[in-house]
Amino acid sequence: MSEKSNARDLIVGTAARLFFSQGYHATGLNQIIKESNTPKGSLYHYFPKGKEELALECIQSANAHILQRFEEIFAAHETTAEGIRQFIYETANEAEANSYTGFLPFSFWAAVETSCISQQLRTASQNVFAGWQDIIARHLMLDGIGEAKARETALLVISLMEGALIITLTNQDKQPMLTAADYLSVVAKNVQQHQ
Repeated sequence: MSEKSNARDLIVGTAARLFFSQGYHATGLNQIIKESNTPKGSLYHYFPKGKEELALECIQSANAHILQRFEEIFAAHETTAEGIRQFIYETANEAEANSYTGFLPFSFWAAVETSCISQQLRTASQNVFAGWQDIIARHLMLDGIGEAKARETALLVISLMEGALIITLTNQDKQPMLTAADYLSVVAKNVQQHQ
């Protein structure tokens, strides 16, 4: 990796961590520069429009990572229900391994806080959830579930997963996510059996 692309990655990674841990509004560009140990010129070179452009990149980078994880996990499991369960279990274990603080879920700062800041960030957040719904629904359809029911079930998966993640991080306990994973696995199996 070149030094330039490494600086960009450091800026994005640091910004994402800070946006999550202390919020978009409380995170300044000077803090991002200092904690990423990159020159000020690098931040403005890669993100000439400033903090909002950087937040947009954080949203898109986090989403690309999550979509890739979904694809890998679904490919490794016989059914989508098993894949959903595994995805949530891995996410819960990752949150626990990071002491519930260094963990970077998309939902908190991006969907809630930044969607109020600008239409561009709100649209990016909408696209994240739509992408998750699409990938889950597509795999459910491959399992034989009709499109309408697959999309409905995918939305339920995302909603319960995100709610359980909020409780997990608030309580610093992965059990809410594990419970959601087990429940959603049963729901997905039941939907498939009744098609």
